[in-house]
Amino acid sequence: MRRYSGQRIAAGIPKPGEKTWRRRKCLRNLRPMILAVVLAGLTLSSAIGADAPADDDMTIAQDLAGMLGDARTVISNNQDLINDPKLGDKHLTGKTVLDQAVERYSKATGVDPRKIDPASRQGRLMRAMMAAIVEVVDDNQATINEEGTGFKGFIPAVFARMVDEAFERLAKGEAYIKVTAPPELVRNRKARPDAWEADIIKTKLLDPSWPRGHPYSATVDTNGRSAFRLMVPEYYGESCLACHGTPKGKMDITGYPKEGGKLDDLGAVISVTLYH
Repeated sequence: MRRYSGQRIAAGIPKPGEKTWRRRKCLRNLRPMILAVVLAGLTLSSAIGADAPADDDMTIAQDLAGMLGDARTVISNNQDLINDPKLGDKHLTGKTVLDQAVERYSKATGVDPRKIDPASRQGRLMRAMMAAIVEVVDDNQATINEEGTGFKGFIPAVFARMVDEAFERLAKGEAYIKVTAPPELVRNRKARPDAWEADIIKTKLLDPSWPRGHPYSATVDTNGRSAFRLMVPEYYGESCLACHGTPKGKMDITGYPKEGGKLDDLGAVISVTLYH
């Protein structure tokens, strides 16, 4: 088995698709979780797709998390194509991935993110996210289109980590997004939760009484600045267990030992920070 080098798994929970990196998503989908919470009557400042002020923190944070999640899904759904060793040019460009992600986002929210007022904070940050998605896919065309190699390692978790880094640069200090996880599940040091994230994961999201799928938000001092922070939990699906299930310690396809996770365990958290 070839261990993927250079672009290691970004968070503790790669989201490869289904077993053997096929079409189904690994982690439980973000947007249906949030919508389910809203329908259950739980308090949430702004449900995705609901009317809200353009610069509302909750709306912006959810939209950024949703767009990242939609783009990860596109990469997940295209794993067969990416890993086809016989095919060179996959025609899976940054524009292609973004178009598919925007289609998913628009279907879920009823809003075309490309039409959000670019003068608003929401529009500015959404454009930074979309530009980051395009940049990462285009920068990795050599990997995606490499002939003679099966598993490329360009899986959703790696893709998300690179998008996070590009977005941070393009957002120019306004916002930050990261796919993290409980500390014991993190496979890449860059995805480790900070002290605040680790505390929320431990005391809130992992608490058996925490409503399933319910995000946590707060305004806290971060890096010496006031910031709105959103933590959105994601859970292992059946396909995740091919790499994160049992037997614990056995090497998975990426060359990492399995964590011994179980279906519906907390596997990842999308953390969004909006600086004030």
